[in-house]
Amino acid sequence: MGNEALDINPPNATFNISTNGSDWLWAAFCIFAASLLVMVFLDLKRPRGARLFHQIALVVLTTASITYFSMASDLGATPIVAEFRDDGIENATRQIWYVRYIQWFITFPLILLELLLATGLNLSDIMTTLFMGIVLVVMGLVGSLVQSTYKWGFFTFGIAALFYIWYVLLWHAPHTTFAAGGVLRSGYIRSASYLSFMLITYPIAWACSEGGNVITPTSEMIWYGILDIFAGPVFLFLFLWNLRSVDYSAFGLQSGKYTDQGEGAATTSQRQKAAEAGVDNA
Repeated sequence: MGNEALDINPPNATFNISTNGSDWLWAAFCIFAASLLVMVFLDLKRPRGARLFHQIALVVLTTASITYFSMASDLGATPIVAEFRDDGIENATRQIWYVRYIQWFITFPLILLELLLATGLNLSDIMTTLFMGIVLVVMGLVGSLVQSTYKWGFFTFGIAALFYIWYVLLWHAPHTTFAAGGVLRSGYIRSASYLSFMLITYPIAWACSEGGNVITPTSEMIWYGILDIFAGPVFLFLFLWNLRSVDYSAFGLQSGKYTDQGEGAATTSQRQKAAEAGVDNA
């Protein structure tokens, strides 16, 4: 499929993905699409009013699937003159995949939200952390589009935002009161440690690809693709697995609408009102 995609949508830069790179992206797309289908099945098995974590995962996987379809088709990139190059080509350009940053702009804050909703953090702390996630992504995009050395200034701003995210994930959030107690706390710590480790590797990949032009766009795709798979489907399935034995009502997120309670699952107040109505009619 890589040959066909590159023939129909030819590369627009000096340094571009190869046929093998496109083939890898199609394989990654299949992984995301299959994960999406599995998540849809798992979501439908959940009772109404208790699907928030699964539906956040659905949004993440849907966005990633569309993104990898676009990149596998060699669409969603713009040519930018590479700052560092050793090929002797004047004004050599490199493909910068803005569609990937659109994906991260949507999915990274949602992954953080998925994780932080399981903690006792207040809303303001959660929103600030999500904002820092957006800052990290936007700084990566802006830095990759800058042709001069000033791109590393934006890289530094992004790293500062990442340090804040690490602080919240690994220190602040674990010291809050978890609604579901020790079971949820241990699952959160495992998931937060896993995600924090994955986040270390993204700036390294950026510095070697969009930043320093050290590796080829094909190697970039392989590196980022592996990271996205482990930080996306793998993380989401592991996180939801850790929540399997936790009572959803402990989060206080269950919908109060009667239609979201599931068949025969009326709330106590609704049952009481029905009983009072029955007495009045009698």
